[in-house]
Amino acid sequence: MTGLVISAVVFDLDGVLLESEQLWDEARREVVADHKGTWRAGATAEMQGMSSLEWSSYLRDELGVDLAPDRIVELVIERLFQRYDRRLPLVPGATEAVRRIGQRWPLALASSSNRVVIDKVLTVAGLRDAFQVTVSSEEVPRGKPAPDVYLEAVRRLGPQPNECAAVEDSANGIRSAEAAGLHVVAIPNHDFPPPDSVLMTADVVVSSVWELSVELFEQLGNQRGEA
Repeated sequence: MTGLVISAVVFDLDGVLLESEQLWDEARREVVADHKGTWRAGATAEMQGMSSLEWSSYLRDELGVDLAPDRIVELVIERLFQRYDRRLPLVPGATEAVRRIGQRWPLALASSSNRVVIDKVLTVAGLRDAFQVTVSSEEVPRGKPAPDVYLEAVRRLGPQPNECAAVEDSANGIRSAEAAGLHVVAIPNHDFPPPDSVLMTADVVVSSVWELSVELFEQLGNQRGEA
């Protein structure tokens, strides 16, 4: 992708703005353990990017939780909010990065988190006014790595996908944004890092949100795989 003129930026939430992937994992593991399911190797990676309908069905069908998917979602979010109420795990520099980029471009949020989680996080973080558009994967047919959540976010914003940049941390998130046709800035998740083969497909790889600058996005069309 060359000759790029960025018209909007779309942020992921978990892993980019929140250090929350581990907390989601803990909450799901607790529900599995409390309801006689069996956690298995690879479950965490397989559920990354799934919508609530997808991961709750996975807990029931693959891990043996004997509850309806809606009830599984309720229990997991209840445990997640217990953790958020103690301390919202904002990534250091995340608020500043959102405000900095938002001064230059309209912003959207494309998240695998449930709508109630998105709204709570943005309210507590004081960022509800920062995003013109927020989309949960529960509001589209398929979760990440399918492109649906990014396509919907871009549709609501207005520009074409190739005029937008996504900020992602996970393998399935990167795949989702690329499948939707967006340019991708990757910030590899520290707890669940994407494989090198996926990171190599990103336009830019940076180590933290502190490196998200207006200049980085303006120069995105002339960069590939480095910051």
